[in-house]
Amino acid sequence: MLLLGCASAPDDGAIVVFAASSLTDAFTELKADFERAHHHADVRLVFAGSQVLRLQIEQGARADVVATADETHLAALHEAGLVDAPRGFAHNELVVIVPPDSSIHRFDDLPEAERLVVGTESVPVGRYAREVIARSDFGDALRARIVSEEPNARLVRAKVQLGEADAAFVYRTDVDARVRAVEIPAAINARATYGIARTTPRGEAWIAHLASERGQTILRRHGFAP
Repeated sequence: MLLLGCASAPDDGAIVVFAASSLTDAFTELKADFERAHHHADVRLVFAGSQVLRLQIEQGARADVVATADETHLAALHEAGLVDAPRGFAHNELVVIVPPDSSIHRFDDLPEAERLVVGTESVPVGRYAREVIARSDFGDALRARIVSEEPNARLVRAKVQLGEADAAFVYRTDVDARVRAVEIPAAINARATYGIARTTPRGEAWIAHLASERGQTILRRHGFAP
């Protein structure tokens, strides 16, 4: 409903940015930096799972730019003529998160988790998690321990933070002080390419700022790879 409310709001000149939930911290800082650099600019940020953002654009939501945690959803929007050609702007990768006092310290310990949480199959973080699980030596055991599937990376993380899960697959950039990261072996990890596309000419200013040295510095500070 919040997304629909934003979509139906009158065009007041603000730059409306739809972005994957895993971009929340980085894009919030980018918004402040953009507005300092562009006097009188107003940026409105809307965060949700990439698949939700795609659905909103398909249903006519007003946005000037869309950034997703994969290139699949943007490619579909581009094919439908709803966005300009997508551009990659950052990389991310998965880690497993556990409570700070967990006995799980290595990826090989993960079958000890009784409650495992992943994203839904339609959201990038969930699809990437399934790729990692399929490549692991104990995929069947992990699949049997999945107790919840969430629609975005931040909700996946919240399950561990709230003590409702023993482990979860999230992006490296989602790790905070309330959880501990367990590295996934590079040979089986998934590399996420974040894409961005303009829906109106007004979105170009945001994309240019994102691609600038200042924008890339902010992304790196939040854990994204260029």
